[in-house]
Amino acid sequence: MATTTSRLLNLLSLLQTRRDWPGNVLAERLNISHRTVRRDIDRLREMGYRIRTTMGPDGGYRLDAGTELPPLLFDDDQVIALTVALQTATTTGAGIEEAALRALTTVRQVLPARLRRQVAQLAFETVPRPGAGPDVSLSPRLLLALSSAVRACEVLRFDYASHRPPGQEPGPTRRVEPHHLVTSHGRWYLVAWDLDHDDWRIFRADRISPRTPAGPRFVPRDIPGGSARDFVSARFKGSGQANAWPCVGTVVLQRPAAAVLPFAGDGTVEDLGHQQCRYTAGSWSWIALAASLNRFDTAVAVVGPPQLTEAFARLAARNAATAYGQLS
Repeated sequence: MATTTSRLLNLLSLLQTRRDWPGNVLAERLNISHRTVRRDIDRLREMGYRIRTTMGPDGGYRLDAGTELPPLLFDDDQVIALTVALQTATTTGAGIEEAALRALTTVRQVLPARLRRQVAQLAFETVPRPGAGPDVSLSPRLLLALSSAVRACEVLRFDYASHRPPGQEPGPTRRVEPHHLVTSHGRWYLVAWDLDHDDWRIFRADRISPRTPAGPRFVPRDIPGGSARDFVSARFKGSGQANAWPCVGTVVLQRPAAAVLPFAGDGTVEDLGHQQCRYTAGSWSWIALAASLNRFDTAVAVVGPPQLTEAFARLAARNAATAYGQLS
């Protein structure tokens, strides 16, 4: 028979997996009597867990949020997920890096040796996007203020520190309907409907200085593309609508597919044999796409579309002018 401690842990694990548990189901799952279930529930309540008794034909129990943080119970997969999340949080630029590191240290200290060895193998680094600026720290207070406005569906008024020439007066106070907060490559962005421009906008969260009081409540709008993540990704690709590159072309490279795959990014590679492969990729402009294909340092045959061929011709003319010092 299981000890009282292990039985309590099993009971707590079950209560954490769903909202309501009929008493007879708990007794059956734990192979104990209804009376023992009631006693164990009382023990968990004494430990600080708020467990509500639910009414109904079966009767049952519900684990509610409490006013204090009681001991927590995680299974192996949850521990691994928590470790990854905390380690990632040390690089989010949300201003919580130190707290996340302390929490990660606390979790590791209380792990059994078996799990401690496993999570020790999860050490990793976050690589910033090539060409991206340095990570920008965001005040936790600002993060909470923006999140609260999003959840409450309240119009947000703020000053925005965009780039301006020295001595130029700051712009007018912005008025937006905040819809989502998105983090990408160490920076946080607010996706909002700009009431003064009647259009969707993306704002760097670290440049926002909220004003009080908040504005009136609003009814959330449908975001283009269906999700904030796709909307932000589309804008970063230079697309106003779909989360896709506006310029997509296909070429044949005189390189084996295995040599191209590690550098293909979000493009697709098809092995053609004979040390050749077909590569399809996109970019924000045709010139940028043509230039990026030269990184494979090999002969390139354009499959299509014609705009990509024209871009190679324009790029060749520019490069020739540079090589012969003919730039005006």
